[in-house]
Amino acid sequence: MLWLSEVLLQNPELESFEDLIDEIKQRAAAGERFFRMDIKPPFADTPMDWEDRLEAVFTSVR
Repeated sequence: MLWLSEVLLQNPELESFEDLIDEIKQRAAAGERFFRMDIKPPFADTPMDWEDRLEAVFTSVR
């Protein structure tokens, strides 16, 4: 199970929502099967529809 909070804690070098998208793509490609968004990303460029966008990125890699 991939938790958004874990991704953010494990990757303090992420500086933007786009960086986060790239990391989520990598995790999905590496075989993660489930993704939970337990916190809102803390980036200034986080869009209003951030949950939909992250879910779409995660499921599109499969």
